Amino acid sequence: MNLNTSALSRAANEARGLAMDAVHACNSGHLGLPLGCAEIGAVLYGHALSHNPADPKWLNRDRFILSAGHGSMFLYGWLHLSGYASVDHEQVKKFRALHSRTPGHPEFHETAGVEATTGPLGQGISNAVGYAVSQKMAAAKFNTSAHTIFDNHIVALAGDGCMQEGVAMEAAGFAGHYKLDNLILIYDSNDVTLDAMAAASQSEDAAKRFEAIEWNVQTVDGHDMAAFLVAFEKAKAATGKPQLIIAKTLIGKGIAEVAGTAKAHGEGGAKFIEGARKALGLPENEHFFVSAETRAYFAEHAKSLAAKYAAWKTTFAAWQQANPELAKQLDAQVPADLLSKIPAFPADAKIATRKAGSDVLQPVADAVPNLIGGSADLYGSTLNYINSSKDFTPANWSGRNIRFGIREHGMCGIMNGIAYDGIFRASGATFLVFADYCRGSIRLAALSGLGTIYIFTHDSVGVGEDGPTHQPVETVSGLRVIPNLDVIRPADPEETAGAFAAALQRNTGPTLLSLTRQVVPMLNEASVQTRREGVLKGGYILVKETGALKTILLAAGSEVQHAVAAAKTLGEGVRVVSVPSFYRFDQQPQSYRDEVLPPSCRKRVAIEAGVSALWWKYVGLDGKVIGIDRFGISAPGNKVMEILGMTSQSVVDAAKSLA
Repeated sequence: MNLNTSALSRAANEARGLAMDAVHACNSGHLGLPLGCAEIGAVLYGHALSHNPADPKWLNRDRFILSAGHGSMFLYGWLHLSGYASVDHEQVKKFRALHSRTPGHPEFHETAGVEATTGPLGQGISNAVGYAVSQKMAAAKFNTSAHTIFDNHIVALAGDGCMQEGVAMEAAGFAGHYKLDNLILIYDSNDVTLDAMAAASQSEDAAKRFEAIEWNVQTVDGHDMAAFLVAFEKAKAATGKPQLIIAKTLIGKGIAEVAGTAKAHGEGGAKFIEGARKALGLPENEHFFVSAETRAYFAEHAKSLAAKYAAWKTTFAAWQQANPELAKQLDAQVPADLLSKIPAFPADAKIATRKAGSDVLQPVADAVPNLIGGSADLYGSTLNYINSSKDFTPANWSGRNIRFGIREHGMCGIMNGIAYDGIFRASGATFLVFADYCRGSIRLAALSGLGTIYIFTHDSVGVGEDGPTHQPVETVSGLRVIPNLDVIRPADPEETAGAFAAALQRNTGPTLLSLTRQVVPMLNEASVQTRREGVLKGGYILVKETGALKTILLAAGSEVQHAVAAAKTLGEGVRVVSVPSFYRFDQQPQSYRDEVLPPSCRKRVAIEAGVSALWWKYVGLDGKVIGIDRFGISAPGNKVMEILGMTSQSVVDAAKSLA
């Protein structure tokens, strides 16, 4: 074990000092966890984690996720002491300042060494589970009998707030069932939440709870570094189950006036830091202090980490040479000509876009071997099973189909973890109405620029007899307003092909495919190429007017067919514009948007089986929107559509009513 407790105790107190000074300097932040978990941080970053500050994205590093992201100075402090260039002394001083690399909560793209954007409680636990899934898949797919290139661990630190959140428990249940023994969760159990002592809102036995969902559990004194290291090394060596270490700690340890109380959680203890710093043996007149001895210790530790890294690099080079095809797959990119790999649909096809999605997925999965998929117990309805592969299970870690169970929020949080890891492209499916169960994870995917793909079906009142509880009316628009989320609602099978290609070729943010349960016709008024490429631009002219342009009809998804039928009834001068993606269309040059929607034509009608509000930016004050600004009805889908005005006649009547 050879744990240098003297050096690491000094480092722990200096990390406490960094946190105190940073929070005091900006008069905001959370001191409780950085102070209470300082010894845990010292053991992890000063001894136990396998990582390389000089190469933060090393493929075989241990991944550390701070699920309790409010305690961000814990992570920044230890990254700084470890020698991560992204968190130099100046950045520690700029904690929470504008444009710093030490923002209030850790952000994935801002700071090297930050493995996930955390802060919303529980999300980091689900991200860690996703990382564990990714690494299990990577080991199964890329390790060989001669070369092991993936054998790391995923480590997450969480507090009571994370453990209370549903998304965390969904992910924890998943991890236990799938025996993710490369996952170690450290529970900072300090008996305090933000408002009060934890006993005010919880009484469960965490050890028994996790044992019941197939985790191994150890309980230790989180301030006893030797005991914690024994538990951690035992967790790393264990097989067959994910590992929980319950670390009993004193929140705010080091500030006697607030330690062990709810006041220690935030910045409440900052006003007492001068006395606390003195008690910790830190110099009175030098803030943000790190001793020469601590610098020397971590510099020496970095050398041992670098040696382990160098040995791995040698193994990796030998693996690349011996396995050129596997090496090519590890670095595989989405083909630029992905659309050409998707066969055209028969011109007389009449299928739901969910079924079209299933047909498109198969050649796409062949072309993108690192694409994986899952469903929240709905494969039979969402139809997104990759037929060329099998299920992901403890007996088959290389399976590309993940059965998430009825855990929609956990599914999307786990998908984020897979996406953070960057080896595989994650997709997942459920009914669109349950996007509200996933929204926190979807929002973080958008914020973090993750290329996750949501294949959400049953996208309107066309669901029918299941009734208003399962008929999304506000959902698509509610998702469209999330920045950096591309929501694509294709109108027919060829638009569906374009939607899948658009989703796979986008890696700067998530894409949500909104697919129908009900059958839709082929829109042969435009060519296959026009429809597919039109999706890539977000909106396009599906039906060109004959004669002078008088009226523009706009629609998305299954309602485009009604706009096309209405145009035939209305006769000359009517243009039909399909707008499968507001996000993409709004990003086009103004010249293209004006070409599709000429400003001179103010007579416009839009139709969509959902709330009407967002369409007004396209129709203008002189136009009309036919939408559904109420909840649905339990009846056959076609009957519901008719009753709620989703018909071509509604479009005809609206167009005729315009001056």
